[in-house]
Amino acid sequence: MSATDWLVVLGGLAAIAWVNWYFFLAGRSVATVTASAGGTQEVTIGVRGGYDPAQVRVRAGSPVRLVFDRQETSSCSEEVVIPEFGIRKFLPAHQKTAVEIVPRAAGTYEFTCGMGMLRGRLIVEREG
Repeated sequence: MSATDWLVVLGGLAAIAWVNWYFFLAGRSVATVTASAGGTQEVTIGVRGGYDPAQVRVRAGSPVRLVFDRQETSSCSEEVVIPEFGIRKFLPAHQKTAVEIVPRAAGTYEFTCGMGMLRGRLIVEREG
């Protein structure tokens, strides 16, 4: 192999490593949500090449409203899926879409785009 071939191979491996790091390992912000006067815990999650914040902490037993603010037209982000709650919801581009759940049990619940490339977590903590 020539030096140019090696450079192309190394460049390809670097690109693959970066994509895997970005989608699966990169640090994302965490939001801890407190209940409003009505008792509903609400957080707005920006959707643009990922979720921001990508981790949301809430309390078990209280209603939660996740407001997804999709700020792009990428087909990957047009749907949000929260399997444990039976949710699969379309997110119109440049609009806010609310998803309401009542997590009964403490635990970590993943939410993804319809393709499973964008990932976030709902971290449900015990009451009190």
